[in-house]
Amino acid sequence: MAFEYNFEGYQKILQNVCKNLIINMIFETQCFFNIIFIQEPSWSFIYLLSSLKNSKGKDLVGVLNHPNLITFSRNTTNISDSSRVITYINIRLISLYFSSHNNIFNYWDISCISFVNCSLVYFLINIYSDSSQLALKYLKDIEVDINDILIMTGDFNIRDCSWNLNFCFHSIYKDVLLNIANSFYLEMFESTNHVLTKYSNNQQELDSVINLMFFRLTSLKYDNHSIYPD
Repeated sequence: MAFEYNFEGYQKILQNVCKNLIINMIFETQCFFNIIFIQEPSWSFIYLLSSLKNSKGKDLVGVLNHPNLITFSRNTTNISDSSRVITYINIRLISLYFSSHNNIFNYWDISCISFVNCSLVYFLINIYSDSSQLALKYLKDIEVDINDILIMTGDFNIRDCSWNLNFCFHSIYKDVLLNIANSFYLEMFESTNHVLTKYSNNQQELDSVINLMFFRLTSLKYDNHSIYPD
């Protein structure tokens, strides 16, 4: 499921790739996007690095890159414990000085990236919160003094009737998520087309909406995001 949205003149796309290998297809077919948010990318072993601490060497693990895109991800040497969020920035935006800030949110599945526009610093947040809601619990328990977040988006794995009319129940995590967004002066915004974002292979589980967009309160007028069905 992919989100396409235009925000302050920059086209962006959000995609949960569910650990498959479609990132390369996204590079080829969605090259006109300036910013690509990915959740659950497929990490793979590249080659063995020499190491002073380990005679057997150290694994170099990575994800797909593209010559026209700058990759923002956390370094890892363990595929099973790798980050589940990656953000790609098109090199045509290099003048905006994009930078990663693991010091602000020191959590594996949260990507915080800043850029500079007209001497002001803005932030983009890409999140994957698993079924145990570990990323959400992390955000709830920390105190962060951060202003000017333009977008907080990702796969939150929260099924709730507030954003999915086909779902009959409230999640205990809905208010937690909305309180976190409110603390960052963000508001959830619905897509221009009402399409489900998670299609289940399990007949016991309903299709649902788990990918959400939160925008800065003063910038909602710029949003017109839509969803590409699978």
